Amino acid sequence: MKLSVPGRVTATAVVAAVSLLAGGSIAGAAPAGQPALAAAPDIPVANVKAHLTQLQSIATANGGNRAHGRAGYKASLDYVKAKLDAAGFTTTIQQFTSSGRTGYNLVADWPGGDTNQVIMSGSHLDSVTTGAGINDNGSGSAAVLETALAVSRAGFHPTKHLRFAWWGAEELGLVGSRYYVNSLSTANRSRISGYLNFDMIGSPNPGYFVYDDDPAIEKTFKEYYAGLGVPTEIETEGDGRSDHAPFKNVGVPVGGLFSGADYVKTAAQAAKWGGTSGRAFDRCYHSSCDTTANIDDTALDRNSDAVAYAVWALSQ
Repeated sequence: MKLSVPGRVTATAVVAAVSLLAGGSIAGAAPAGQPALAAAPDIPVANVKAHLTQLQSIATANGGNRAHGRAGYKASLDYVKAKLDAAGFTTTIQQFTSSGRTGYNLVADWPGGDTNQVIMSGSHLDSVTTGAGINDNGSGSAAVLETALAVSRAGFHPTKHLRFAWWGAEELGLVGSRYYVNSLSTANRSRISGYLNFDMIGSPNPGYFVYDDDPAIEKTFKEYYAGLGVPTEIETEGDGRSDHAPFKNVGVPVGGLFSGADYVKTAAQAAKWGGTSGRAFDRCYHSSCDTTANIDDTALDRNSDAVAYAVWALSQ
């Protein structure tokens, strides 16, 4: 997180300072007399962008896309899996068929934590066939991957169990995430304390949208952005159009972030967030120009830090 103050200040520290000045508490703060809980690390945006560069290279080498059932998707999944395996995660590939092609979900569990209380974070890894899908949804996939790798680097062992997922065939109608949810027993569904979804978080004309499906998860994200002095709005453009929907439909608490797709930014939104009014949040949505050039670094940085902030705060 880049802040225009002297020295290096993490997002967690900013949130803590704002909350304490207001006389409040912060997510992850321990009650008096108990050990302080671990603070979320800053997620290096350079690392997230390096993953996006790899996804772009994979698309370029495989017909220009990373779509369901295509070589570019499987190569993307293999790249993510190799990173996670090397970092000590237990990874599982789930195979399914849609539109006559084989698809895959990748699920990664961090050892430890109460498996009766699972905090799950996910993103769809597939693109449409018309482009590389770097904002949609390389951005969410890369941020979730880098957060998982940060868990490993920190040796983080929270009270709850951490699970990360990368979904296939979202662009065909949430196929992969729906397949995963439907494959769970009722008991295993009930063990998921929360599912966090990250689908498009680096839009080039960004907004800062927070899902309002669960009050506790929504509050955690809003707390983070309040500490940065960044206003948020409730996410409505993609409601029900991304991979949180299958979880929500079976009663799992869900939340997430979104930086905008093909809706047009209003003058009021441009006034509070910057950018250009009268232009889509992402003019390259589902287009061939959704490349590494189609990313706003500030939005990607802030939102990647928010992923880690929520994972740390909700799992302790």
